[in-house]
Amino acid sequence: MSEEIKFKIDGKEIIAKKGQTIVEAARENGVYIPTLCNFKGVKPKGSCRICSVKVNNRFMTSCTTPASPGMEVYSNTDEISDLRKSIVELLFVSGNHFCPACEKSGNCELQALAYKYRMMVPRFPYSFKKKGVIATGPKLLKEQDRCILCQRCIKTIKDEEGRRYYAFKNRGNKLEVVMDEVMSKTISDELAKQAMENCPVGSIIYKEIGFAEPIGTRKYDKKPIGSNIETN
Repeated sequence: MSEEIKFKIDGKEIIAKKGQTIVEAARENGVYIPTLCNFKGVKPKGSCRICSVKVNNRFMTSCTTPASPGMEVYSNTDEISDLRKSIVELLFVSGNHFCPACEKSGNCELQALAYKYRMMVPRFPYSFKKKGVIATGPKLLKEQDRCILCQRCIKTIKDEEGRRYYAFKNRGNKLEVVMDEVMSKTISDELAKQAMENCPVGSIIYKEIGFAEPIGTRKYDKKPIGSNIETN
């Protein structure tokens, strides 16, 4: 039995491997589907919903939905674009995403998606409560107001024994991501910089290197998000 699966995204034939999700197959076939919580190499959760597509007239998260033979997937439609724009707007109003004052500006995936979907002023009222900054560690600070709870840091930042540096704290509308205070004191430079890089927004910042890249040379100054299929 062939391990190849053929299906379509917006009319384009996609060749996928058995077991691949829609977003994985799309990426390998040069089709961009936006993601925020999804990260290559870790199990997807479908928590941000920005990768939603329509299959059999139902919205599904493409990072958790397996590709299947003959599937008809719709991703680049006005309806789905407006849904994704709404998600971006909701993320902006639920946190303090003031781009001009953020060290991640120009390298931020949320900001890049706001440009992609031409967000000017969010349709929703601002609703975030000030959560402050955690800066007790020697190398990293955590801007809680910017965190979108994507879990990337929880999933990817571990020590050699597999212990996680980040974890959820509290529940419901008080849920937040915090760093282990003891482990934060011994994190390596390499892993600390990786934590900042893996964060899709400006919530995790490596101390003393903010605003290091001039405007015009930053990642999304050079090309819009999705113009070269993202690898993460």
